Amino acid sequence: MKPTLPGIRVLVVDDEDSARLRITDLLRADPDIGEIAEACNGQEALQSIQTRKPDLLLLDIQMPGMNGFELIDALGPGRMPLTVFVTAYDQHAIRAFEANALDYLLKPFSDERMQAALARAKGRMEDLQIREFGQGLARALSHAPMRREYPDRLAVKSDGVTRFVTAKQIDWIEAAGPYVTLHIGGKQLLHRHSLTSLLDQLDPRQFVRVHRSTVVNLESIVQLEPLSHGEFEMLTRHGGRLRVSRTYRAALEARLGHTF
Repeated sequence: MKPTLPGIRVLVVDDEDSARLRITDLLRADPDIGEIAEACNGQEALQSIQTRKPDLLLLDIQMPGMNGFELIDALGPGRMPLTVFVTAYDQHAIRAFEANALDYLLKPFSDERMQAALARAKGRMEDLQIREFGQGLARALSHAPMRREYPDRLAVKSDGVTRFVTAKQIDWIEAAGPYVTLHIGGKQLLHRHSLTSLLDQLDPRQFVRVHRSTVVNLESIVQLEPLSHGEFEMLTRHGGRLRVSRTYRAALEARLGHTF
């Protein structure tokens, strides 16, 4: 799918009124063209490029005062918009392309030749747009924080035995002094970790604190029942009942995407 170009801003630079009128009439017939500005000499063009910042420049070469090449020298090739030279003199063609001209229209030119030059300009703009998007995306990705990986299983040492518990099997976790109690399928398992250190090992997208001493697996929540003073009681799968304190209520609502 091609990128959608905004209305192309064009500056027409020619010292002949009739030449500018012919070009602007052709431009207005193109639905992709937006703002059209005119300049009758190189000095006017220089000011217009600096203030209007056109996407496309249709530039005559032979003009009184500052000619087309002198305009490029004054502005600097790196600050020039895409440029199509429009001139009655074919001897300038080589120098024009050395100046990175997009195209070279030799007067008098047909409507079809002008349309071909515009099509070429649009193609170049689409290429630039795709390239800029890709560069912007690469920059964004290079600065994006890497998503942390959390372990799928926990090694729980209890009664001289090491058990491997899948994190998603845990219904909820309760502080028990310096350790925690894991509630799994209606059973309890003592784990020699503090609640804070264990939380650091669990995916925060799956586990959320609902009380200073309680963490719940979001997938295990079955029901919420209001109590007094903005607190709630939570029913989990396998029959666990937990109190949701006001302190942690907002965090739970944010994780559930629902206000209660």
